[in-house]
Amino acid sequence: MDVTIVIPLFNEEESLPELLSWIERVTAENHLSYEVIMVDDGSTDKSWEIIRHLSAQNPHVRGIKFRRNYGKSAALHVGFQAAQGEVVITMDADLQDSPDEIPGLVKMIREEDYHLVSGWKQKRYDPISKTIPTKLYNWATRALHGVHLHDINCGLKAYKKEVVKNIEVYGEMHRYIPVIAKWAGFNRIGEKVVQHQARKYGVTKFGLERFVFGLLDLLSITVVARFGKRPMHFFGTIGVAMFVIGLISVTFLGVDKMVSLYMGVKAPLVTTRPWFYIALTTMIMGTQLFLAGFLAELIARQNPDKNRYEVEERM
Repeated sequence: MDVTIVIPLFNEEESLPELLSWIERVTAENHLSYEVIMVDDGSTDKSWEIIRHLSAQNPHVRGIKFRRNYGKSAALHVGFQAAQGEVVITMDADLQDSPDEIPGLVKMIREEDYHLVSGWKQKRYDPISKTIPTKLYNWATRALHGVHLHDINCGLKAYKKEVVKNIEVYGEMHRYIPVIAKWAGFNRIGEKVVQHQARKYGVTKFGLERFVFGLLDLLSITVVARFGKRPMHFFGTIGVAMFVIGLISVTFLGVDKMVSLYMGVKAPLVTTRPWFYIALTTMIMGTQLFLAGFLAELIARQNPDKNRYEVEERM
């Protein structure tokens, strides 16, 4: 099979028939064998009934339904597990991603040997309240992880099958799948300028909280990617540094007190100086961070995947 198209969705009953018809036309014109996996993320409208109807009419359509809303990452994860195509395409169900881009994405995966190709919506039909934070996240991701994409959160992406079978998408990490793929050793990552459609039906399912969660997820994946197998290097380094700074500060206050007494100069009690408490707090926080690193190291050693490494080829 040439292509698997994974479509996570939540309350998109109006757009599904039109989207599938569009996909059928594009794949037929380009002679691509395909399957469509629609993952219903706990919709409360008639999306699942429509998926069942479409599946009955088209043997290439498969459906997966969650009992409740788990989020886009969970939907993509189960879609990736079920995918059978040589190339896996992901797209949103709201018709803002154009199926006309599928042949070009497949060609880049096959002929240019990319592991992953991400869409780049140069012209977006989104409000400025959404586009500006997105640009900031894209810049931060490029700076922290070296994944040079202009639109890392674009839902329209193409993957080699081996990529989706060897990465795990969880929480809200769908925003940073290229980072996860690079972390797993799939570093041939490209991008393609794609057409962005204005929303035709319904309303967006994402609110302002996505920007707060996006920042937290970026910090989380940065720490996990760099220190997941060696947490003591992160917590221990910061903890020791803070403890040493606090210790030097307390020592300085003590020496300053002793010098003042030796010189016969009346000096205030060390405990009346605010810097003493700041230094003491710094030492306590440093100790706690060191202990956190120690406990995290013990947990990491119990992880059954601690010696899991991605082997590309054996002889």
